[in-house]
Amino acid sequence: MESGAQMYNKDRGVVNTTEALSQAKAIAIGLKCNESEDWVHCLRRADPKDILKYVNPIATYPVFGTEFLPISARQAFNEKKFNQDIDLIAGIVHDEGPGFVEIAIKDPAHMTLTDFYHGLNVLDSLGYHNVNAQKVPQYYLKGVNTTQSGALRKAFGSLIGDLILGCPTYLFAKRFAQTVKESQRVYFYELLYASERFAKQTTCDLTTQGVCHGMDIPFVFGLPLLNPSDYSNEDIYYANYVVKIWSKFATDGHMNSEWPQLLNNDSMSGPNVKGLDPKNIPLVLDDPFHDTCDGVWADYYL
Repeated sequence: MESGAQMYNKDRGVVNTTEALSQAKAIAIGLKCNESEDWVHCLRRADPKDILKYVNPIATYPVFGTEFLPISARQAFNEKKFNQDIDLIAGIVHDEGPGFVEIAIKDPAHMTLTDFYHGLNVLDSLGYHNVNAQKVPQYYLKGVNTTQSGALRKAFGSLIGDLILGCPTYLFAKRFAQTVKESQRVYFYELLYASERFAKQTTCDLTTQGVCHGMDIPFVFGLPLLNPSDYSNEDIYYANYVVKIWSKFATDGHMNSEWPQLLNNDSMSGPNVKGLDPKNIPLVLDDPFHDTCDGVWADYYL
């Protein structure tokens, strides 16, 4: 499970049925659909580029409470109404958020403290409702020089990354593991390394943004193995390593001996997260999301 999880605020989904219908009507009107005709037929005639004008800039979100997704992930975990006979590997990259900052902040290069708080309002308008307006900024601004735009941008990048990708993915995997750990295997990773070549292709500035969202793609899909002349020797080596362990998991549901399960039976140790870094293959992170996902955001999702 990569690039997020369908897990949102416990009290309110990103979009409900009323909002979804209203949005659909707005799209239909914008595309000159007649209210008396079948909107699906009208949308099929529309230019895809025109439809894209109405897309949420972050993602497309599900509507819960329908025949397709009758209940939320939180309810499914609480009531054990989900498929429990599978093994799971899930993970994130070290810096999920920096690439999304410009969605909420108009001018990140000259960001102010006012912009930081306004950014939370923008996230709410995009569907990330009920963010604690005191606790969350207090945590992410702790120790931050709020007169420096770069420092504010980095702090907001951490916030948005944890909110939309990092913590939903981690908490989904953790809740899944808590239910199935007696019979199934659940693993979690955090990618700490990025290919310079792929970062340039995707306009990720490794110096200012870190290991951006999507930086696991070249390794999981073996791009350096397919096009070795485009990548460094370290990229090629690590792609070979990752493809092998992903393939092993797909084959038998097990990772290698260097990769512990997310949760184990030792109540004294915290969650185990595999740090993916070619410079430190055996690296295992001990409870790295204790303060963020299990702290600041736990009551937001659970």
